[in-house]
Amino acid sequence: MPEHDPVYKVSIIPRGRALGITMFLPEEDKYSISVLQLESQLASLFGGRVAEEIVFGSENVTTGASNDIERATGIARNMVTKWGLTEKLGPLTYSEDEDEIFLGRSVTQHKQMSDDTARLIDEEVRRIVEAAHHRALDLVKSNLDLLHLMADALMRYETIDSSQIDQIMQGHEPDPPEGWNESDSDASSEANASDTDEERPTIGGPAEQV
Repeated sequence: MPEHDPVYKVSIIPRGRALGITMFLPEEDKYSISVLQLESQLASLFGGRVAEEIVFGSENVTTGASNDIERATGIARNMVTKWGLTEKLGPLTYSEDEDEIFLGRSVTQHKQMSDDTARLIDEEVRRIVEAAHHRALDLVKSNLDLLHLMADALMRYETIDSSQIDQIMQGHEPDPPEGWNESDSDASSEANASDTDEERPTIGGPAEQV
């Protein structure tokens, strides 16, 4: 994606509520962001979602990209209502005060835009988000070999860094991470298999008499 911060690490190890994470490293301090950078960020947020659509089919898409969709929608709405970055609505601010509502404040709030303007805002937000989704879909479809190469690397190593990502983007199988030991992976697989085979204690059986 043009002018997007480079990726320096990808991991499928769950962190908190996230099932995995893609980490970006800005090359320099930024005090503002261009439309091109925002559009690139929006498209990148849909990468995981469209990968599920392509590989597993639309009927098997999961909720895993919920945070990405929320962030993309927020960026698109800010582009329309705060930053004046759409031609249809122009360089105006349309956002309303989002403070907490206490003691009947909702009754005294005044409507700051017409129904027609609110409808235009929703249409513009949808247009921006759908354009980002389609852009991500086209990019992933045209790079399916790299998608599977990266997926295989992540399934094997769980975490890959920028040097391995560069190798994948060049169409090469990545080198193992620094300090990686193949025997550790084999030992882990064997341990998991033995745990499955071991007889486990019965839960919920009758209590013994003392």
